[in-house]
Amino acid sequence: MRVLIWTQYFWPENFHINTVARSLKVKGIEVTVLTGKPNYPEGKIFDGYKAAGIQMEEYSGIEVIRIPLRQRGKNSGKGMALNYLSFIISGYLFAPYALRGKKFDAVFVYAPSPLLQALPAIYVSWLKRAPLVLWVQDIWPDALVATGFIKNRWILGMVGLAVRYIYRFSDSILIQSEGFRASVESWTSKKERIRFFPNSVEDVSPDLTKSTVNVQLVEEVAACFAVVFAGNIGKAQSCETIIEAAKLLQNVACIKFYLVGSGSMADSIRESITHSGLKNVTMTGQVPAEDMSVIFASASVLLLTLRDDAALSSTIPFKLQSYLAAGKPVIASCNGEAASAITKANAGLACSAGDASALADAVLKLFRMTPEERVGLGKHGRDYFEAHYRLQTRVTELVTHFDDVVARHR
Repeated sequence: MRVLIWTQYFWPENFHINTVARSLKVKGIEVTVLTGKPNYPEGKIFDGYKAAGIQMEEYSGIEVIRIPLRQRGKNSGKGMALNYLSFIISGYLFAPYALRGKKFDAVFVYAPSPLLQALPAIYVSWLKRAPLVLWVQDIWPDALVATGFIKNRWILGMVGLAVRYIYRFSDSILIQSEGFRASVESWTSKKERIRFFPNSVEDVSPDLTKSTVNVQLVEEVAACFAVVFAGNIGKAQSCETIIEAAKLLQNVACIKFYLVGSGSMADSIRESITHSGLKNVTMTGQVPAEDMSVIFASASVLLLTLRDDAALSSTIPFKLQSYLAAGKPVIASCNGEAASAITKANAGLACSAGDASALADAVLKLFRMTPEERVGLGKHGRDYFEAHYRLQTRVTELVTHFDDVVARHR
């Protein structure tokens, strides 16, 4: 089977689709990736790439075709909007030429924000006479409202029309969270096309000898009761709640918070830490994805935070699967699906989104547990990962789904 993966983001950017593409290749699928020029999360085109022109390269035996893309810039709403728009325009103008002469059995759209990237993919799937499978990672236009990216109701209305069009011409709609179902169903009459398909993670054993992570950082994390937050530091993640909780716990010398990652709110959070004179919060900056398992293994607790918002409560952030795979207790400072998953798995504690006092109490409760109790919570989380989020199992399911969609299309 020949599958075209359509995604604005791809290696060397750190997204789940990278491991999915490699796993599909291992399963014998002939994979081609159509993507943009890497610039996430820093907003600057990576070294070795340029915004203009079509660029071809190979990743783990997979052909990667990159079309022109305007870099998103840093902390710029206008820059992000132009970045989204540039990929859509390039998809219409350059993708048909870049893919000339190639045949595909299916087009697979990996759709975190912006969902609108699927618009030119629909056109390409029509040209190639191949069914389109859409994997929804963020629900639009809800996600735009949740992040405050767009507030104009007329623009949101036009985005809604585009979303309805995308769902109408998708042969299959995969949702990464059951919490998405109601929203997606409200934009399409073809509810039978919607199927739950969660994110999954590669099971990687931590190996400090092969890691590029600063050894001093790993030793520092291991030497205290370390609460580790990993991933994007943006508006949706409510990292200010972490800072407020850290203020409440600053007199407990053993407890320290580590924010591993970067994002649009990183500078603001860093200023808040400095302004408050907090000694119990460390921002490490971006760490390669392949090295995160070493940090997770050294942590005492892994932390997931989200803003109090209806759209965000329906999502399951990708980091949750990685946390559960690490076999460490998890605190979910959020509402909805992610908190529910932690409770179902008995893998840690959940508290209300944006409630710094409740977060501080949850940290203290885990801190006061015996090591054996914390190990037990981590084991429960690991078992839940094995049952629901193992990569190889999910990719096998995806291949079967491709077969079914292609058969129906024919």
